[in-house]
Amino acid sequence: MKKNRIVRILVALIALSLLSSFAVAQASANKPSATPSAASSAKTKLLDINSATSEQLDALPGIGKAYSQKIIDGRPYAKKTDLVRKKIIPQATYDKIKDLIIAKQK
Repeated sequence: MKKNRIVRILVALIALSLLSSFAVAQASANKPSATPSAASSAKTKLLDINSATSEQLDALPGIGKAYSQKIIDGRPYAKKTDLVRKKIIPQATYDKIKDLIIAKQK
């Protein structure tokens, strides 16, 4: 009798686990995904650290007037990672803005 009850509980737990897995899979399948055109338009909106104004740089997360002036003073940059390599901004700040900036070459 006890064995039968344990089996029922285990079967119920397995069924609940499967149902919750299915619900999570359905929820993630129904989320809207970024379209290729949205991704490409995001790339065109990257801020060029070699030509951006102080105000544009100020608008970046973690960048204030002091960092924006340091970025301007350190130009030109061959790569956006030069901001950290040249010790213009700390790594933590760079991590906040790395997907928003680009270093275009002339």
